[in-house]
Amino acid sequence: MEQGHGQLDKVTGAGLLVALGIVYGDIGTSPLYVMQAIIGKSRINEEVVLGALSCVFWTLTLQTTIKYVILILRADNRGEGGTLALFALVRRHAKWLTIPTMIGGAALLADGIICPPISVSSAIEGLEILYPKIQTVPIVLVILSVLFIIQVFGTKVVGGAFGPIMLVWFSTLGVLGLSNVADNLLVFKALNPYYAYQLLAEHPGGFALLGAVFLCTTGAEALYSDLGHCGRGNIRMSWIFVKSCLLLNYFGQAAWLMQHDGQFLNGRKPFYELMPDWFLLPGIAIATMAAIIASQALITGSFTLVSEAIRLNFWPKIKLKYPSDQKGQLYVPSINVLLFIGCVAVVLYFKRSTNMEAAYGLAITLTMLVDTLLMAYFLYTHRSNMWLVIMFLVVYFAVEGAFMLANLEKFTHGGWVSVLICVILAGVMFIWLKAGQIKAQLTEYTKLSTYIDALKELSRDASIPKYATHLVFMSNASRTSEVESKIIYSIFEKRPKRADIYWFVHVDTTDEPYTMQYKVDVIEPEDVIKVTFKLGFRIEQRINLYLKRVIEDMVKNKEVDITSRYESLNKHNVIGDFRFVVLEKFLSFENELPIFEQLIMKAYFFIKGFTTSEDKWFGLDSSAVKIEKVPLIIRAVERVKLQRIYG
Repeated sequence: MEQGHGQLDKVTGAGLLVALGIVYGDIGTSPLYVMQAIIGKSRINEEVVLGALSCVFWTLTLQTTIKYVILILRADNRGEGGTLALFALVRRHAKWLTIPTMIGGAALLADGIICPPISVSSAIEGLEILYPKIQTVPIVLVILSVLFIIQVFGTKVVGGAFGPIMLVWFSTLGVLGLSNVADNLLVFKALNPYYAYQLLAEHPGGFALLGAVFLCTTGAEALYSDLGHCGRGNIRMSWIFVKSCLLLNYFGQAAWLMQHDGQFLNGRKPFYELMPDWFLLPGIAIATMAAIIASQALITGSFTLVSEAIRLNFWPKIKLKYPSDQKGQLYVPSINVLLFIGCVAVVLYFKRSTNMEAAYGLAITLTMLVDTLLMAYFLYTHRSNMWLVIMFLVVYFAVEGAFMLANLEKFTHGGWVSVLICVILAGVMFIWLKAGQIKAQLTEYTKLSTYIDALKELSRDASIPKYATHLVFMSNASRTSEVESKIIYSIFEKRPKRADIYWFVHVDTTDEPYTMQYKVDVIEPEDVIKVTFKLGFRIEQRINLYLKRVIEDMVKNKEVDITSRYESLNKHNVIGDFRFVVLEKFLSFENELPIFEQLIMKAYFFIKGFTTSEDKWFGLDSSAVKIEKVPLIIRAVERVKLQRIYG
């Protein structure tokens, strides 16, 4: 499933169409609201229009084209991209990048809550031109509701139409822009970066407009996230067409604005003003479909991000579904509900797209800053010229830092919403990771070799009822020679578990996306076997299925005999039963923890109460699984002041 570099760089007509359909939804719908957000309620001013247009041009060039399309697309993790895929490439060298990466991932999820409402609202509000008294909020809510409902069934069929629709959308952007640019060729002066400098440095309040300008590049990070779906060559080639159409539209809107110098927008939308009257209804329909596709891309992107975060132990283990056989097709029920509730809340709170603009963009600057940091470290570890690494870091920290400062101006006007969402999501990630570290540090392991003789004796002790022919324990011990002490306790002391063969299964999640390997260690022939699965961070954990395949291979190679050892069944070659035991930890009362760790662990177990059980997460057959509750004693109470009395 891994893609070689040649395959990644390959360009095909079908690949270009797929790239148009799933990569550019967010950035492609930006013309609906960017110029409108820049002008806002101020009087249209030619100096501001040219300066803002210059900022848009150079932002798309520096931020999207150079940083993402040319540079960051080079950093593929076995054909996969995205903030977490990039982190997986460098985390062995820099554990300190974990926290920034979690913040970047949380910001991307926050973007998934803000983008659908602003895109769909911006498109639907065009109807007000034809029907001034129309209520747009109910229409937006209906569209979003349908969009989230269809996620349950997968989007394979719908996805096939995305490419052609987005081709029509970008062509429409280009044609509308070109027809209006012809009326005022002076807009091309904005190609000179001096106009951007003049706006930012000399115009009163000009720097604050960077927050609105930044909206033109939101979605640039999606270019990288979709690397595995579309390939580097297709993304780079299709971007030439997409960027041309976007710029033509921005220049066309600027030309229209300059013709209305000195006026107020008064609710008019520069994007829809480019359209002739006869095209308004078809134009609104095309814009709405593009907005839906943009929303769909953000939703599926959020599903992929969460599945990666789970494998990297950044997110609780929740139910993942695969509604079709299509590669990358994933549905995460709890995240779908979370995003839907968030989107509805954003629509009901802000009501209009102009109000949502303040909430949009602030969180995503964090993701871009994190990508810059991760890419700089990637370049450093790959022995790039040190001066180039420093220059990359300084230039993009300066650019994105400026966007961050400008976006902070919007904090009190709605920016706090996306920041709040980001903080909550990052908090969940931090709690989950920190609790995992606390548990890992204090989990006791023991040598299997110490108990081999005892296991063999237990296996042959006919005085104890047989628990299962094959007893399979899920283990966190990465070393072949070890298992958790709690497993040994479960076998011998809790209730003696007699079995013919004891299997210990460990799952190791690799930094590569699609690894599917296993290793078998026969510790004691016909008695004790350990199986280690190495699964990529994008691979579904279906241990029941995978273990069957391992055992089939072992039987074929005559490494194990799985027939029942009951005499009456053995002579008929009846296969023995398999029973899985999963140890589920709970926080023991016998703990004495510092306040911070106490809060972390309590929050961890609170969150865990809403997540998928261990057996379902591993894809085990629930009819053959025993869940055992074991107390997690992190730090036992050292002194118990108990006094005996007599008489």
